[in-house]
Amino acid sequence: MPARKAALSMLDQIFSQKKMLDSVLERDRGYLDLPPRDRAFVRMMVATILRRRGQIDDLIARAMNKGEEPRPETLKFILYIGVVQIMFMDVANHAAVDTAVNLASHNGLESKKGFVNAVLRRIAGEEGRKWLADQDAASLNIPEWLYLQWINSYGAVRAREIGNACLTEAPLDFTVKDPAQKEEWARKLAARILPTGSLRRPAGGHVADLEGFEDGAWWIQDASSALPVRLFGDVAGKTVLDLCAAPGGKTAQLAAAGAKVVALDRSASRMKTLGENLARLGFAESVQTIVEDGAGWQSRETFKYILLDAPCTATGTIRRHPDLMALKHQKDQDGLMSIQERLLVNAAALLEKGGLLIYCTCSLQKAEGEGQIQRFLHANGNFRRIPVRKEELGGLDGVVNSEGDVRVTPQILKDDGGMDGFFISRLQKIS
Repeated sequence: MPARKAALSMLDQIFSQKKMLDSVLERDRGYLDLPPRDRAFVRMMVATILRRRGQIDDLIARAMNKGEEPRPETLKFILYIGVVQIMFMDVANHAAVDTAVNLASHNGLESKKGFVNAVLRRIAGEEGRKWLADQDAASLNIPEWLYLQWINSYGAVRAREIGNACLTEAPLDFTVKDPAQKEEWARKLAARILPTGSLRRPAGGHVADLEGFEDGAWWIQDASSALPVRLFGDVAGKTVLDLCAAPGGKTAQLAAAGAKVVALDRSASRMKTLGENLARLGFAESVQTIVEDGAGWQSRETFKYILLDAPCTATGTIRRHPDLMALKHQKDQDGLMSIQERLLVNAAALLEKGGLLIYCTCSLQKAEGEGQIQRFLHANGNFRRIPVRKEELGGLDGVVNSEGDVRVTPQILKDDGGMDGFFISRLQKIS
């Protein structure tokens, strides 16, 4: 019961109080006091509810009698906990039903125990299995505003593939500090080497307990996120401006490649995390950190290389952060696009003639990627696109579009665990 109580508290914090899952996992006392095995169970339960909420709501609606409503919110969350165990986790039906009924009793919902029991038993029966088989998981779980954009951008078939890929748990990817030691660390971490050069192993376990963490031999970074820095080419001894640097995966890549990095970010707390990460990796002395807003920061000097990993809706990372589906909305995208535009304008001013600007986002929304670059190039005739070749990406197929930009969707390398959604464009200032 303590595990389910912790899950109930966490769902309330995410759905009702609009807190991010990672923040809740770091601070919820009921969760943190659980033994490791129970913490893993709760984390999987809550993450699966976040991924499958649309399907769960649909099943509950079908199982209720006409006129019934799962109110108050606590009652709905208790049903979520029961349904996710019955349909999506390896938990015995009777255990899922009984613990949900007990949760209702412990939360002042004694009068709703019969309702909880009836709804969950119906879902656990043959009817529930038929309902589940009939569901279109992608369209039910992905928020409508997101899914409609994907259909408009990618077509219905690919949008469904993207949606289904977003409902899977992401593996754990590593970038090795010394590329010459990739094979060695693949063996030590029981990982495989992807075509792009990243290492990958299944998700699970505590990252800080893995060999090489304390020694700074590697850092966690999705394979997609590791691509942009590669497109600069050789930056050894060169100065690179990382305009939105935190939490620092790409900053570390640049430092590992021998670049002198000026790392800028507006968030002092995120920059603190970046500093801690760089210290663990042994890069603290080779990176200059500045807490400033990249959209307004000015410099006496210009830069030959600028990386702009712009703030975005992060919809490409839904596999890792399923709470985004509950917390992000269309208005958030509109505000972020304005920030992206201002960052691009300032990056253009900070770039020297002949210099390279790499713009990237971890968003699947084309308005934040292809659309931004199209508008930028239309307004800035002194810039041109430098098309990316797939050979620069380890031969990765199907990710370079007709314009020469990179568009990664989550079902790329699907037989090998997929990739986060990502967009990358390489631009040069020609005058």
